[in-house]
Amino acid sequence: MDNEFLLQDRLQKIRQIVNKYGEENFYISFSGGKDSTVLSALVDMALPCNTIPRVYANTGIELNMIRDFVFDMAKEDNRIEIIKPSVPIKQMLEVEGYPFKSKAHSCFVKKYQSKGLDYKSVRAYIKLEPTLSGKPISTPCPKKLMYQFSNENNLKISDMCCYRMKEEPLDNWANVHKKIYGITGVMQDEGGRRTNSSCLSFKSNGQLNFFQPLVPITKKWEDWFIDECNIKICDIYNPPYNFERTGCKGCPFALHLQNELDTLEKYFPTERKQCEAIWKPVYDEYRRLGYRLKK
Repeated sequence: MDNEFLLQDRLQKIRQIVNKYGEENFYISFSGGKDSTVLSALVDMALPCNTIPRVYANTGIELNMIRDFVFDMAKEDNRIEIIKPSVPIKQMLEVEGYPFKSKAHSCFVKKYQSKGLDYKSVRAYIKLEPTLSGKPISTPCPKKLMYQFSNENNLKISDMCCYRMKEEPLDNWANVHKKIYGITGVMQDEGGRRTNSSCLSFKSNGQLNFFQPLVPITKKWEDWFIDECNIKICDIYNPPYNFERTGCKGCPFALHLQNELDTLEKYFPTERKQCEAIWKPVYDEYRRLGYRLKK
């Protein structure tokens, strides 16, 4: 699809949806990363002089350069709202459990640690039986992680980290400020669970839940838009750092975790040490298994 055509298509879509549901009812889930910065710029282009809040969850485990980028923006833009989760990351992990491998895997292990093999989805994931459709699960548990569905595993695992640290405080803020609809920077191009995302996400009662205007956008188009429209993004994406993803620092879900930690060691050694302190039980297990991290 032509770059300019896609740009006009997205601007039209943003105007259409926001005007339909009322600008006063929206907020932007703003992380300070490349995707949410592009999202914010597109909204401004589509709706000049809009007052839609950009809400940033300061979890304490964002990369310092991203955090400082958002704080600097907040000095010039009063639409940026900075909030915090209700519980510190270490306390949350000890209570809820640690992320391991992926959100899907962590969810299955959490179910197993809660009710054993009572869940059919868990039994399908570890290939004890087929799914409800009668077909084997497309991405079953890797052999080297099967032990986590037995008494051999002593690590409490959960997929709740993102929810407690980001989604929950955003939901609470939205409820207090009577904002009904979130605008997020979800892109199908990121893969994983987001591959099947759509621009409009609805609740079970048919009410609009999230508006995701970046869904059809590719990383290549995103880079074109940043260059073409001179969009200011955080310097962490530029040389010499060249970060490609900037979620929570040292997140165990990161596929290229070792590379990320090596880069942090080179440029931000203090943050590298922070990663080891936060995620130590997971890192220790990764290294024991030779999984994602060097032994």
